[in-house]
Amino acid sequence: MKYLDGLNDAQKRAVLATDGPISVLAGAGSGKTRVLTTRIYHLIREGVPADKILAVTFTNKAAREMRERVRVMLGEDRQIPFVATFHGLGRELLQSYGKAIGIQRFFSIYDRDDSEKAIGVALKALDIETKELSPRAVLGRISRQKGEGVRASEFKEKHGRSNFGNRIVSEVWQRYEKTLAAEKALDFDDLIALPVRMFEEHSDVRELAQNRWSHIHIDEYQDTNSLQERLAGILAEKHKNLFVVGDGDQAIYGWRGAKMENILNFEKRYPKSQTIILERNYRSTKNLVDAANAVIEKNKNRKEKYSTTEKAEGEPIVVHIALNAEDEARWIANRIKQQMSEGQKPEGIAILFRTNFQSRALEEGMLRAGVPHKVLGTRFFARKEVKDALAWMRLAMDSSREADKMRAASSPPRGIGKVTLGKLVAGGRAHLRAGELAKVEAFERVIQELSQSALALKPSEFVKLVIEKSGMKKVLFDDGSEEDRERFENIEELASVAARYDHLIGKESIALFLAEAALASDQDEMDQGEKTGVTLMTVHAAKGLEFNTVFVSGMEEGLFPHANMNEKDRDEEEERRLFYVAMTRAKDRLYLTLARIRKIYGSDSVAIPSSFLADIDGSLMLYDETELHHEQKVIHF
Repeated sequence: MKYLDGLNDAQKRAVLATDGPISVLAGAGSGKTRVLTTRIYHLIREGVPADKILAVTFTNKAAREMRERVRVMLGEDRQIPFVATFHGLGRELLQSYGKAIGIQRFFSIYDRDDSEKAIGVALKALDIETKELSPRAVLGRISRQKGEGVRASEFKEKHGRSNFGNRIVSEVWQRYEKTLAAEKALDFDDLIALPVRMFEEHSDVRELAQNRWSHIHIDEYQDTNSLQERLAGILAEKHKNLFVVGDGDQAIYGWRGAKMENILNFEKRYPKSQTIILERNYRSTKNLVDAANAVIEKNKNRKEKYSTTEKAEGEPIVVHIALNAEDEARWIANRIKQQMSEGQKPEGIAILFRTNFQSRALEEGMLRAGVPHKVLGTRFFARKEVKDALAWMRLAMDSSREADKMRAASSPPRGIGKVTLGKLVAGGRAHLRAGELAKVEAFERVIQELSQSALALKPSEFVKLVIEKSGMKKVLFDDGSEEDRERFENIEELASVAARYDHLIGKESIALFLAEAALASDQDEMDQGEKTGVTLMTVHAAKGLEFNTVFVSGMEEGLFPHANMNEKDRDEEEERRLFYVAMTRAKDRLYLTLARIRKIYGSDSVAIPSSFLADIDGSLMLYDETELHHEQKVIHF
């Protein structure tokens, strides 16, 4: 079997182990995606129908890459398995079977921004200042509860009479659910919670789903929460062919409900399972692998695993102490310019930081030095003009959605104010003045025309039609300023993204595209035609990516590891896992930088080096002392 050529022994065992529960502990850079795709190909070669195979991962970007690899292996004319994110799987399950619990086939999905806005409205209705209790904090609390399978009614029964904070969360949650219901919308967490509830309450529907897929693959299993683990278990219950891949050493999402124990305790959950460990690192040099091993071995709550590599020793890790954040950014920029002059492409370089506030000084440093760069975090699908276009598209799918109607009516402006829309929502159409009614009817005609056109167009064609018919092209491009034209380019890029679904026609394909837009993560922004250059992002956002050169900034005690972690060992270990993830993004070069003085919340603080630096053998590091005064040259632990 030629497709096994190039795989090491452990990888081959994982590919050829086709039956029963199997967990693969895959270290950083160990080729887990190749194992997953080759195993899927092997199953199909062995006679398993493609539509009986399911593969689930955590980002649209990862799902697309996996889907494309399988397509290349199988050939263009072959059917490929269903490959999706967990939320994409939930959407598919609810579209296919949701009628059993009253879910209509076409529903909209609230992204995090939509959810925060709705919760903000609920807080305002309760006279709670968002400065006192932020919508993001409330959404995080609700999200974690939903991830544990708790319903709003259950939370109210348990906490509705307890402390003030819980009472507010309970009341906001009740109002938030009413908003979702009115908008025929679901949020991210509903896409997992509702399928689990549906399967647990309707055995006939559960059986249909269990018969649909005989072989189930779950990537990044250490990032699953309680409900995701339950959903995987339900789907695999009949055939028992559950293949999970993960790495407890890269479990960095405990703060949002991920349960590392799902991968660590897989054998207890499935007593007849087998475990395969992938320890060979194909990404990083020996120095980097040895340093990462030294850091992660300090954690106690982990499965024994020691990464090895056959790559060359490589360059030592460079540590640089700057005077302050601006000095740190300047040094990083100069290093990058030096590497670019030696032929390194800026796209192969990343600057990682522990917290978002660090990005300001780093970006300013890149701007001053003229280094091309992009900051991951301002999501493409969260831009106003893009959300405006998406609102128009959702209205064409269902014209009753009030929130989308309010947004579309003013984007671009057409003389329909909030008061007029408020009358419509309240059923006061008969009370509109003649001029108001004429504008409303013209607006509704456009929506109706788009709705009819959606039946016969490819998604990219439909996006272009929306841009034209809504008036956005005229306002932003024909009559707009230079800044408006840049915004128009973002909407045009939306058509390019929608083209991924051009092999389908009609509302089904548009619904798929709208779901992708709602479920996009920060990493997906790297595929949206953004400007090229050095990537600046948080360590959390970098998980799953790799770069030739990585700079990890802010290596100071209290910043990385972060001071806000709890006193529990588990939280301290998660910080170390986060540093391990940062280190293992690098293929060839790793730079660790820190400042002697860091301005935090407006005040200068004298920093000390991160305790993580002491975990690394000194022989693997080189202290760069350029641009420093003599008294700043030595690190003391």
